[in-house]
Amino acid sequence: MSGFVEKPEPLQVPGLVHLHTGKVRDLYRNEAGDLVMIASDRLSAYDWVLPTEIPDKGRVLTQLSLWWFDKLADLVPHHVLSTELPPGAPADWAGRTLICKSLRMVPVECVARGYLTGSGLVEYDASRTVCGLALPEGLVDGSELPAPIFTPAAKAEVGEHDENVSYEEVARQVGAETAAQLRRTTLAVYGRARDIARERGIILADTKFEFGYEDGTLILADEVLTPDSSRFWPADTWGPGRAQPSFDKQFVRDWLTSAESGWDRASEQPPPALPAHVVEATSAKYIEAFERLTGTSWS
Repeated sequence: MSGFVEKPEPLQVPGLVHLHTGKVRDLYRNEAGDLVMIASDRLSAYDWVLPTEIPDKGRVLTQLSLWWFDKLADLVPHHVLSTELPPGAPADWAGRTLICKSLRMVPVECVARGYLTGSGLVEYDASRTVCGLALPEGLVDGSELPAPIFTPAAKAEVGEHDENVSYEEVARQVGAETAAQLRRTTLAVYGRARDIARERGIILADTKFEFGYEDGTLILADEVLTPDSSRFWPADTWGPGRAQPSFDKQFVRDWLTSAESGWDRASEQPPPALPAHVVEATSAKYIEAFERLTGTSWS
């Protein structure tokens, strides 16, 4: 069992129809038919949406995504129409709201990996492959791959795990031409972002994108290149053969699996509330990632 520890009730805003409450984002539709996407301060770990929020996390994700959309616009168009608050929206939505195009979404998580870790490492250790792609012998946790690879995943519901799938399965689901376009665009965007991050002393180990179509044009959607959707590592501490320090919710994962939390991940019990020191450390990492990537101060 997993999912929301405490699922929030959606806010009712005049002129907006609530569509979905996700792990982090709430989706509405406005009277013009556009999507209204609000990034909350919710945090998920081990397939649970935790009961404790990380202050300003949703704003950090939104502002960082906007920065990246601008950097990538010549490679692929994005879905953002406006950042203006809808009439009657609560003040807390400021800085975390995007008005977006309504797209025909591709039912695939488009993942690019430049380094071996996470679920890719698990598969590699078992078969020397990732999503069916053969990789050379001798790689370890944190190894840089000979070249970035496209390792798609099937989208999962809240409380479920995204499942890695082969490129052939993606082609079967969406067609060979669309699959090729997804792979080509995913790797191009990853390459651009990897180079930008590297200039700022950060390794982009892997990341996932979501795409949709508007009148036959592929559009980059959802969030992009945030600590929630990517693994960012400090370049000056990188070293293959061990888990890497990261700019994300690793503090939360470490605490949840520690004796201090008292939580048994294998049980069906929901995880406990986070202590203040974990919340503060996690918030600091998200903000540090924003500041190092954009070169601007958060405050």
